Amino acid sequence: MTTPLVETISIASYIDHTLLKPEATTADVTALVAEAIALGTYSVCVSPSMLPLTIPADADLKVAVVCGFPSGKHHSVIKAAEAALSIAQGADEVDMVIDIGAAKAGRFADVQADISAVRSSVPAPKVLKVIIESAALTDAEIVAVCEAAVAAGADFVKTSTGFHPAGGATVHAVRLMKRTVGDRAQVKASGGVRSFDDALAMIEAGASRLGVSGSAALLAGAVPAGAAGSY
Repeated sequence: MTTPLVETISIASYIDHTLLKPEATTADVTALVAEAIALGTYSVCVSPSMLPLTIPADADLKVAVVCGFPSGKHHSVIKAAEAALSIAQGADEVDMVIDIGAAKAGRFADVQADISAVRSSVPAPKVLKVIIESAALTDAEIVAVCEAAVAAGADFVKTSTGFHPAGGATVHAVRLMKRTVGDRAQVKASGGVRSFDDALAMIEAGASRLGVSGSAALLAGAVPAGAAGSY
């Protein structure tokens, strides 16, 4: 059974087509951009050292970049400077990592201050996404961090870097994050979103953006959730 074209196109519009491997080359990122345009994804998401990117003038493709990635254990002033440089080099969106240890220690005011510092370097209409590493947090910590992100002016809360051993996005975490932020922010699911079933489940749970590295395989090789033969 194949995925209807209209459904595939719709899912593609949710995707930040992502390449964050440390061994990525300029040629790899050039290929990423070309593939993103061909697939119709919302954006590409890359490491800051890969900027600036060359995006064809007629392409409807945003550029997202990570910040404080992947540990989040950078000084806020460094994260803010990194974000400012990325914006100056053409980024439309910044995906920053919080200090996970601060959240685990219950220092949510510090988490909010960290996010606020980066927000100051990412002025609207530029978009700030806040990676909370949800798999490493308890439900109570997820709620508190999401509240801190909203208070600091974040546009999105995002589940995961995809690099943490605790794991990536889960339907439970996405649902909890969306329930917490409501209409005040959006939710991005990332880390382990590999199939069309995964994508649909995350969207149904409340995600309005998906971080996906294997976008072509997800869009070409999957079937709708619940269909016979789904994997």
